[in-house]
Amino acid sequence: MSAISSHPTDPTPDGPVFDEAFRDRLAALLRWRRDVRWFRRDPLPDGLLDRLLDAACLAPSVGNSQPWRFVLVEDAARRAAVRASFESCNAEALAGYDGEQARLYAGLKLAGLDDAPVQLAVFCNEGTDTGHGLGRRTMPETLRYSTVAAVQTLWLAARAEGVGLGWVSILDPDAVTRDLAVPAGWSLVAYLCLGYPRQPSDEPELVRTGWQGRDPAARALLRR
Repeated sequence: MSAISSHPTDPTPDGPVFDEAFRDRLAALLRWRRDVRWFRRDPLPDGLLDRLLDAACLAPSVGNSQPWRFVLVEDAARRAAVRASFESCNAEALAGYDGEQARLYAGLKLAGLDDAPVQLAVFCNEGTDTGHGLGRRTMPETLRYSTVAAVQTLWLAARAEGVGLGWVSILDPDAVTRDLAVPAGWSLVAYLCLGYPRQPSDEPELVRTGWQGRDPAARALLRR
């Protein structure tokens, strides 16, 4: 399945029609978009990452600012620095748990840094002039929200191509930003691992391992 399709179904004068079969497949895509930590080491085919990044850039952004910036991390020394940041932050996080939670945490697979063929850092250009400040003067954080929307779009496009994505958040963002030597004014939003998953699943790994089940309160709806 292509990550981007200009005409998913036959267009009408009012735009494309997304029929029930398409909506069912979209629901399946959303269910199977999982945070992947176990990767095969097979490289992605030529051109696939470019297609996924093109899809990510279709994400919505405040004032059409398009603040996302992608850094493909290939250098071994830079990867090692990110790995060291993860190990340090992970050890600190483990020390914050006790008893059964500490035991569960210690057994979690929390990053795919050793096996994923692609490591991609996603930054927000906090000083971008694109969009002329529209929509973000009162809520400047919407620049980062827009970058997160690009990550989610990339995630879904990757899953549609059979590629898994894992978001590594147990990192020191300031250290990673320094280690990747990006331009001033860029802030780290996500450090991602991409590759083919060893065993795709539609159930979150943290549910399978007993860390946290589904929360019924997550679908909170208030009426005012």
